[in-house]
Amino acid sequence: MTQKSSVSAQTIEPKNARDWVKVLANYREPSAKRSSFELAVTLGPFIGLWALAWWSLSISAWLTLAISLCNAAFLLRLFAIQHDCGHSAFFKNRALSDWTGRAIGVLTLTPYDVWRRAHSIHHSSAGNLGRRGLGDINTLTVAEYRARSPMKRLMYRMYRHPIVLFGLGPGYVFFLENRLPVGLMEKGKYWISAMGTNAAILVALLVILYFGGLTPILLIFVPSTLLAATAGVWLFYVQHQFETTHWEENDNWDVHHAALHGSSHYVMPRVLQWLSANIGIHHVHHLYSRIPFYRLPEVLSDHADLATGNQMTIRESIANARLHLWDENSKRLLSFSEARKVA
Repeated sequence: MTQKSSVSAQTIEPKNARDWVKVLANYREPSAKRSSFELAVTLGPFIGLWALAWWSLSISAWLTLAISLCNAAFLLRLFAIQHDCGHSAFFKNRALSDWTGRAIGVLTLTPYDVWRRAHSIHHSSAGNLGRRGLGDINTLTVAEYRARSPMKRLMYRMYRHPIVLFGLGPGYVFFLENRLPVGLMEKGKYWISAMGTNAAILVALLVILYFGGLTPILLIFVPSTLLAATAGVWLFYVQHQFETTHWEENDNWDVHHAALHGSSHYVMPRVLQWLSANIGIHHVHHLYSRIPFYRLPEVLSDHADLATGNQMTIRESIANARLHLWDENSKRLLSFSEARKVA
């Protein structure tokens, strides 16, 4: 199912980020049929693989585990759809988008209203050195790191280590941290979102426990959720953590410039691009978050400048995982060893 572009290819592309916003506004309208189709071809296989994994319990635990790990891909895509709902980019009807997002949030272990608010803060402050915090990967400047005590430097090194960021971190965030409205404790609506999601998750787990015992929880629910969470954290990391990303102090920071130049274009094989719902086209998404994910390739097809901007391959993304400190002088993200050489 395709949607015909409403904008023809431009012969003269905009020169700055703010002007791009006007162009991208032409792609913001979602299609109810296309959105429903995308939800169906994601939720359907997810449910089907869950059922297949449960059936395979009587054959082989290893087969069950293999199926559940495959199902993590569809759980990741469900999270990406929930993400579009949070930006009101999935259905024109805001209430329908929100309730779709809340329902998916039970499957992704993510309280929708809490996440939507935290993610909104991320979009409104990405790349702003004066507004780091909620919804971000913690990133220090070289100067800030040097000013820390040896113990605090060690703590930051441990936090940025791949074993923590991509090993322990995803499980902690999705299984534990998401159970409370962290960072938004003062608002009742976010407690309702977190506790309502927790209650729905608990009911689902009790039903599974009643009919299948602990085995399907340990071999299906936990592995698929953990792998999807790990992939999600990795994607979020590479979207803003690369050598030539963009950080500025508040006085010099511009939301549109930061969105375009501080977000990557993660180039993946088509199957991975589909399973991640085009979230790798992140520079376009950050510049205009109301564009439905299935229209992002359309933007690249129409605008060559955006198609080639901020490209990152999988090989390059792995190399970028060694970069941890922002150097305000060279405007580069550096490794710890590179930072030691900075005057």
